[in-house]
Amino acid sequence: MLLSHAVLLAEARSYVAALADSANSFDAAMEYERVLLQLDSFHDGTVPPITAVPTGARDVLFDVARAAITNLEEHAVDRLGVAICSSMLDAAWGGTLPP
Repeated sequence: MLLSHAVLLAEARSYVAALADSANSFDAAMEYERVLLQLDSFHDGTVPPITAVPTGARDVLFDVARAAITNLEEHAVDRLGVAICSSMLDAAWGGTLPP
């Protein structure tokens, strides 16, 4: 894994984890945890550590996580896996929006 790939994966994992931490229910947090597991499966569990996230704004967290996941395609990550992960993130986001 190249450094740029590892940084991108760490960013995706960090922002998804921050979304899980700020979820409004246990079920919503579990949906984000599923996204993290999907991200980890791309590399057989060999993943860079999560880093500090500079913002707590949920919409920014989502946008950065979505962009980082989408950009993983540029690093030879399976396109279907990226699409599934993006779909899972969208579903988790939709389940955590206030009514």
